Amino acid sequence: MAAYQGTRINPTRFHSSQLVFYAWLVPLALFMVLPIVFIVAHAFKPLDELFAFPPRFLVARPTLQNFADLFQKTQKGDSLSIPMTRYLFNSIVASGVVVVLTVLVAAMGGYALSKKRFRMRKLLFEVNTLALMFVPAAVAIPRYLIVANAGLVDTVLAHVLPLLAMPIGLFLVKQFIDQVPDSLVEAARIDGAGDWLIFRRIVVPIIAPALATVAILAFQAVWNNVETSAYYVDDESLRTFAFYLSTVTADASNRVVGQGMAAAGALLMFVPNLVIFIVMQSRVMNTMTHSGIK
Repeated sequence: MAAYQGTRINPTRFHSSQLVFYAWLVPLALFMVLPIVFIVAHAFKPLDELFAFPPRFLVARPTLQNFADLFQKTQKGDSLSIPMTRYLFNSIVASGVVVVLTVLVAAMGGYALSKKRFRMRKLLFEVNTLALMFVPAAVAIPRYLIVANAGLVDTVLAHVLPLLAMPIGLFLVKQFIDQVPDSLVEAARIDGAGDWLIFRRIVVPIIAPALATVAILAFQAVWNNVETSAYYVDDESLRTFAFYLSTVTADASNRVVGQGMAAAGALLMFVPNLVIFIVMQSRVMNTMTHSGIK
């Protein structure tokens, strides 16, 4: 017992006992950040460094020529002369709308499945759970038939509605709301609060970590999505940035100069995913204990 008197489990200030954790965590963190450093450095390499042997991990003479080539490609008659900013605008709008609506649908659906009592409630949740088993390729044809019969082909909604169905988001939120005590909801109801007030003032603050996780998953799904532009959209001006980069890199990857554009495109696709995770990671790491039921 005396051996542990000088050691605290979670010291509020730096303690020598923490050196053991730093000795393991710092090298591990540096190792995990290496792929990010490589992606950034690779995008700024000139062509001679891209094809250097042995390969170089870091860039010696950084250049913006890869990004200039990527931005200028649509000005040379490619892609029906649609500027790259148009694809980027489509992706930003689609991503923002899908993230907001997905979080809203998952939160409201999870609240209804967890705290409301109605017929077929368990069956609906089982159907949602069953949907987790299907890979996107297995539902590609039924999804296309639904989109086509609904008249959504060649519309902006083709980038939004097919991606709102996120079974993992509804499942995660519902499981979080199950942890909210029914007594807390009933106490609010006795005080005169309605469902909307209970949902907005009690449930949403408690499940904020789950909603942040759903937002990250939804953003990654729509930002990296190529299928909606390839399957549901024929109008080039309505296609997304991910589709544009996939066609550019696929067309240019067989040429020497195309390797630089492919590296620049990979960085442009990676950065938004990294930023949204950094912004929301504190919410994701929080648990019900930290979100605070008093």
